[in-house]
Amino acid sequence: MSYFVLLSIFLGLAWLWLDGARARELAIGLAKAYCEKHDLQLLDETVALSRMALRWTNEGIRVRRMFRFDFSLEGVGRRTGYVLMLGTRLETIDDGLEEDPPPATVDDAPTKTAGDSGNVVPFKRKDR
Repeated sequence: MSYFVLLSIFLGLAWLWLDGARARELAIGLAKAYCEKHDLQLLDETVALSRMALRWTNEGIRVRRMFRFDFSLEGVGRRTGYVLMLGTRLETIDDGLEEDPPPATVDDAPTKTAGDSGNVVPFKRKDR
């Protein structure tokens, strides 16, 4: 009986390692394609496992992995993006760059004061 338990544990760990290696290779390809499509430079040509958890889906239990990759906008600086995969399926890729800002509402409109010349545009920082 104990041999069966040891064999089951060994096979489970081997499956987890092989599935993780396959998901990592897919994540590398997805990060490369994403960087090429958005004119970004993928740094180090690889991804790193950041998080891993189990998720229940309609198809059963799946391993959800978050891979981190580093990229550069124009060869200057280093930024971090993420590839989120559920099993071997892509969930999302996030580069952390701000998309087009949402349309301004009446409450967001800047108010003019007596000293405003009207040619200063306020910028909001995206805090991480």
